[in-house]
Amino acid sequence: MTQPDLLARSLAAVWHPCTQMKRHEMLPLVPITRGEGVWLHGQDGERYLDAVSSWWVNLFGHGAPRIRQAIKDQLDTLEHVMLAGFTHEPVVRLSERLAALSGLGHAFYGSDGASATEIALKMAAHYWKNRGHAGKHRYVYLEGSYHGETVGALAVTDVPVFRSAYAELIGQHFCAPSPDARRAANGESAEQVALRAAAALETLLASHHGEIAAFILEPLVQGASGMVMYHPCYLAEARRLCSQYQVLLIADEIAVGFGRTGSMFAYQQAGITPDLLCLSKGITGGFLPLAAVLCSDDIYAAFYHDDVSRGFLHSHSYTGNPLACAAANAVLDQFEADDVLTSNRDKAQRWHALFMPLAQHPQVQHFRRCGMIWAFEVQDAGNGFALRLFQAALARGILLRPIGNTVYFMPPYVLGDNEANFLSEQTLAALNAALATEAEPVDVPLA
Repeated sequence: MTQPDLLARSLAAVWHPCTQMKRHEMLPLVPITRGEGVWLHGQDGERYLDAVSSWWVNLFGHGAPRIRQAIKDQLDTLEHVMLAGFTHEPVVRLSERLAALSGLGHAFYGSDGASATEIALKMAAHYWKNRGHAGKHRYVYLEGSYHGETVGALAVTDVPVFRSAYAELIGQHFCAPSPDARRAANGESAEQVALRAAAALETLLASHHGEIAAFILEPLVQGASGMVMYHPCYLAEARRLCSQYQVLLIADEIAVGFGRTGSMFAYQQAGITPDLLCLSKGITGGFLPLAAVLCSDDIYAAFYHDDVSRGFLHSHSYTGNPLACAAANAVLDQFEADDVLTSNRDKAQRWHALFMPLAQHPQVQHFRRCGMIWAFEVQDAGNGFALRLFQAALARGILLRPIGNTVYFMPPYVLGDNEANFLSEQTLAALNAALATEAEPVDVPLA
């Protein structure tokens, strides 16, 4: 099939996500035929370094052999069985391993990040109802937070481009100040900014804890609001305050789990354990959809009862799918076999040095890193910068998805040093090209 035929068919039949489709009258879709390692290959032989892990899901490269083989092996025995009333070895093994890694017990499965958020929010409010506190049915979320785009998840999301159109559908909850380290004033450290935000959180909880079921946050990095990074002491304070005011703490590690921040889970850098943990994206290495919500034993016990209505009757048709669980087990196998966390720390140090020419660009500010995530803002970039940089990067063999004026890297862990150098050099060239291009009248964040 020729490229024009495929593009025309896609535009005629597919509604693409996070996209104003009219833009594709001027901006062609990019057809991809295969992926290998950190590279995506186009229909006409071009290739693109996947610097964003295809929306943050791909941990070990496209076509990772261990994960691919695990899925093939599972296909020979069981492709799917409903998890209501049945079980299977891959889901049991995965649940046991996640519990051992997280310090949390039973795992409840969904299919994507937003479904994990919905599960956690419902579980939190239902927990308090089962404990005799039905009035605790509201939530606290961070300014700039993103937790998904289903209706419940949007209620705790603070990114207007996703939320505003659905305001009439969304429940009203409490928004707490972000501990964003860039908000330092008068010589404050990142830790002082975090503690100031925690003090504001305490004021909120002190006034409203009787109606608050849970506080949901993205540990260490708020992704879709521009890779906002903050000091881990905020997590420690959030844990202390939630315990003090009887509010559940939900850690949304959909984007930052599985080594992205330098530890298996980001909350571990604060020496805490949340009450509920949301996982997705990298859990299968980018091969298949899967989400998990892990909970404390106390939460599980609140639902364990003779009364059916006190049970958690949430469900998804593909809950705990064996193929997806086999992929997730292969991901955990790779972490163990290759000592990925240690290896990543070494790689991150080397790549950070390679990326420093970007930090020295006169229009770049707030160049920062958390584990295997890099980000920076571009000053005086003009309207339409995200789209202009996206196009300039593609022309140079790089897939970037700027968020407004924020540029970030979240590459697969198998990126090599030569590829990291290529990423740095071509991003710098693309940045200069985008800044030299006339600004468009309207800017739409790519995310």
